[in-house]
Amino acid sequence: MASVTLKKIVKKYGDVQVVHGVDLQIDDGSFVVLLGPSGCGKSTLLRMIAGLESVTGGDVEIAGERVNQKHPKDRNIAMVFQNYALYAHMTVKDNMAFSMTLAKRPQSEIDEKTGWAAKILNLEPYLARYPRELSGGQRQRVAMGRAIVRDPAVFLFDEPLSNLDAKLRVQMRTEIKDLHERLKTTTVYVTHDQIEAMTMADKIVILRDGVIEQQGTPLEVYDTPNNLFVAQFIGSPSMNLIEGHVQRDHVLTAAGTKLPLPNSHKATIGQHVIYGIRPEDLSLGKGIKAKIMVTEPTGPEIHVYAEMDKTEICAIIRDRQVFKRDSTVEFAPHLEKIHLFDATTKMAIR
Repeated sequence: MASVTLKKIVKKYGDVQVVHGVDLQIDDGSFVVLLGPSGCGKSTLLRMIAGLESVTGGDVEIAGERVNQKHPKDRNIAMVFQNYALYAHMTVKDNMAFSMTLAKRPQSEIDEKTGWAAKILNLEPYLARYPRELSGGQRQRVAMGRAIVRDPAVFLFDEPLSNLDAKLRVQMRTEIKDLHERLKTTTVYVTHDQIEAMTMADKIVILRDGVIEQQGTPLEVYDTPNNLFVAQFIGSPSMNLIEGHVQRDHVLTAAGTKLPLPNSHKATIGQHVIYGIRPEDLSLGKGIKAKIMVTEPTGPEIHVYAEMDKTEICAIIRDRQVFKRDSTVEFAPHLEKIHLFDATTKMAIR
């Protein structure tokens, strides 16, 4: 196992800079998720750690050693790709054993390690099969098996679940997390799916346009977003955001709606703000009047979408109720869960 340290990492393609001086510490044995929209630089960072992309500026360190000039095979890392990257003409066992075969390891060692990996990943019945005879989830397990037999210091996952259906993604999330709990190998995982990040990570690193916007535990970034981008990106359905100006104990919208505030708020009277409240922090009760647009029953809860002052808001209601389109409903925000952002800087007001 090993820590990974990125120091002032810069990446340019010609005159276009896509990563802007990123500093990041990934502790030994941790599971860190790089999260962000397409084009934010997360896969580029991962590929620079792996050595598949050169570093324009800054240093990549693995286990305290600078590895900028080291070939990928000499960095003691193993990477699992989105498209599995399996050899179609090789059996499951041969695919998993490929790196050891290249290294001319003894057959007894190859058998032992592939057998160990197959047992962990429930692949023992499939060792003689070819990739074309496997499901997507089984292929992804083979790719993971090929990585773990190398006993690397660091696992790198590049959106490994993107090609799987929704049910299988949930199953594989659990399996990857379980694998990490067993092996305790430092893991860096790239995804654009915030549910994957929230359920799997020890630490989430949220990127936008090649810059880290926030990093912390899943609940830290969810409960205390630093800015409007993080607040919108984390959470499904996303946080409700309503513009207005601060009064003594409420935010007043342009249409005259009063949005209640806790006494402990840190905004100044008259400040132009964006009032944020997550859907699960709105209950039926006195507070915010809105007109029902759409309801989405999910089983354990109902997502209620409504219009307030020409702004769409969403509430998650856990009671079984019938909501009629165009009827008026009133939501009570949980005051201790309200977020305020400066409308100009987009930064949280704390």
